[in-house]
Amino acid sequence: MPRDRRPPVRTAPGRSATSRALSLLDAFDAAHPAMTLSQLARRAGLPVATAHRLLGELVAARLLARRRDGSYEIGARVWQLGLLAPPTSLREAALPHLQDLVVATGHTVHLAVLEDRRALVVERLARSRSQPTRHSPGGHLPLHCTAVGKVLLAHAPPELQVEVLRAPARYTPWTVTDPEALRRQLATIAASGSARSTQEHRPGVWSVAMPVTGPAGVVAALGVLAPLTAPRLASALSPLAAAAGAIGASLADVDLGEASEAPLAPLPPE
Repeated sequence: MPRDRRPPVRTAPGRSATSRALSLLDAFDAAHPAMTLSQLARRAGLPVATAHRLLGELVAARLLARRRDGSYEIGARVWQLGLLAPPTSLREAALPHLQDLVVATGHTVHLAVLEDRRALVVERLARSRSQPTRHSPGGHLPLHCTAVGKVLLAHAPPELQVEVLRAPARYTPWTVTDPEALRRQLATIAASGSARSTQEHRPGVWSVAMPVTGPAGVVAALGVLAPLTAPRLASALSPLAAAAGAIGASLADVDLGEASEAPLAPLPPE
């Protein structure tokens, strides 16, 4: 069954030092939060000597940190830089409304934005009886078989739709992989303003999502997830629409392209 995590980066000969350093950062994911030098070199496709030199520079810049056991983990500077990203401002604006939506529906809610050919989870909230999800903030979801993904894809540029629908992956027996059927779904979603997914990404789970519209158009998708045994979608639609509208209205006062800058230590010279 396909996984949402990207495969390890493999670097080609002759790539720049910056590209090789980024391949080391890209080697980390939820399943690999800390790695040794040899593990990082292997996942980044780098010689051990090259990886060792670049890791030293990344540690000096606080982009990575070295633990007592000698392994490496993501450093504090990455977190500081992450706070400057537009999704952070979106999350802060949306959080009160997400909390209200959890109370109103009793189910898991999540907010996602388009990133490349996937949906990036910006925030996820759940109550104890809610449907658990594997995708915490920072995780990714496919676009063609999740409700939030379908919303984002329905409002994406046509060339991205063509690329995503060229060979949709099958995650469950219920995943729709026929490109023409998916195109019809996207047209319906764009017209109706909501998307649904029933066991298309995970067995036993349904979800519904709606777009969050800011001053520049659709900026995110807001979704509710629940087990199939939970009350049907109709009861979630009204509070979901209210929350999506409230988040969109709050974005009028938020510049998603600007953020206050935290002081950072200078990068070491190349």
